[in-house]
Amino acid sequence: MSPSLIPRPWPFQCVVSGIVMAAGYGLGTLLSYLWRRLPFPEPPSRVKMWAWRGLAVLGPLAVVASALIGVRWQRELRGMMDMPLPAAWGYLAAPVLGLGLAIFLLGAARGIRSLSRRVGAGLARWLPRPVATVLGAVLVTVLTVGILDGVVINALFSAADETFRLTDQAVAEDLAPPASALRSGSPSSLTQWDDLGSKGRVFVADGPALSELQAFTTALAREPIRVYAGLESAQDVRDRAQLVLDELIRTDAFDRSVLCVITATGTGWVDPLAADALEYLWAGDTALATLQHSYLPSWASFLVDSVRAREAGETLFNVIYEYWATQPEAERPLLLVFGESLGADGSEAAFSGVADLRNRTDGVLWVGPPNFSELWTFFTENRDLGSSELLPVFESGETVRFAAGPADLAGPQAGWASPRVLYLQHPSDPVVWWSPRLILRQPDWLRQSPGADVLDDVRWYPLVTFWQISADLAYAKEVPSGHGHNYAGLFADGWAAVAAPPGWSQDDTDRLHALLAAQADAALTE
Repeated sequence: MSPSLIPRPWPFQCVVSGIVMAAGYGLGTLLSYLWRRLPFPEPPSRVKMWAWRGLAVLGPLAVVASALIGVRWQRELRGMMDMPLPAAWGYLAAPVLGLGLAIFLLGAARGIRSLSRRVGAGLARWLPRPVATVLGAVLVTVLTVGILDGVVINALFSAADETFRLTDQAVAEDLAPPASALRSGSPSSLTQWDDLGSKGRVFVADGPALSELQAFTTALAREPIRVYAGLESAQDVRDRAQLVLDELIRTDAFDRSVLCVITATGTGWVDPLAADALEYLWAGDTALATLQHSYLPSWASFLVDSVRAREAGETLFNVIYEYWATQPEAERPLLLVFGESLGADGSEAAFSGVADLRNRTDGVLWVGPPNFSELWTFFTENRDLGSSELLPVFESGETVRFAAGPADLAGPQAGWASPRVLYLQHPSDPVVWWSPRLILRQPDWLRQSPGADVLDDVRWYPLVTFWQISADLAYAKEVPSGHGHNYAGLFADGWAAVAAPPGWSQDDTDRLHALLAAQADAALTE
């Protein structure tokens, strides 16, 4: 019931409580079994009797007390993030409902144990009993894991893939193919509107109009270029990347001031505010390019489909870079890179390290990277002595920097050479901090002072914290901007820090920040 990074809806609390109850019971059973098998003294019957009586009284009191304190923690966390306060009854019922899940998991575990004993008894006809018992347990465990991993999980995700493939064809009634030749899916495009997928169609049909760009800037605005290839646009990722390049060439994208290579998240989604921010920053003198690599939503791709994202990110960047590098250096656009969430991890795959980033890009913005992202892990683990894992400093911030809020980017950026690489990561973002290592290992970010939007009461507990952060993943983006996995309020500051045009000022950043905030608010009310 203790707090984690973001407010936990009561159904997720039930799941966490149930899993941890079952695991705690299993651990207690294991310790009891080992105690009886080792030469330790058995407690007297009287001691056992009083222990059970004490448990019968103190156990329910502890459960009720923890539930009440848990409600208080959830209310404090919601207040910190300016979210509506939750009803108390769901959290108070969580231990009871969690107990039902724990009983189900315990029954499944006992069924597996019973099967392993039967198999061991059968093997004992030909093998010594200790060997048969161990071998039976191993065989049943391997069989169970194999069925779950190779059959059940694969079947579930295959069904999910097919379901989301059908969903990917849905089109909003008010969404029409773009008429501009500067957009994929238009009559002039090499890609068909129907092949772009639902997220791709939104990407090419969306964005600020030329009049809106001109109203924001004092420079002469241009209509932005957006190109996209869906899963149905070509057979494999290499062909889709080549199709994106062909679209860039068709639209004269290499004559623009900025070309941004984007690795999309799960279903091919690109955060509209991230795209809009760059176009406003450069008065539309931009070209944005990306492709779809999966039908699955980000949470499913995050678990099982990260390989596709890395393949897409690496292939798309390399195909575009190879052509970009052949253009006259004085005339070619700035080559920027963007990725958010799983897209950040996929985008990283195109680069081997800092030197590669310096040599082949003009700026990088990576937002909310998953904890397993290789470059992010390297930069974090090799951070300068004395800097925190929540906000690392790598090589004195010469190329790579980290920010959690606008304050980390405001003012002069002395010593930050070009090209600049920037990671945006909130202290309360479970996508950034979730890792299987949480099961048995306390991470540095939980040893250090908590972030500005993390309660002081957050602690690490073996196994428990892992399931708490796992539950946080499902709700990571359903929190206000500036918390969790919602970075809507940081795109203006992030792009301005990485690739501001000549003459851009902090006042311009503030104006863009206000404009994007108004767009985000309008989207919420629709």
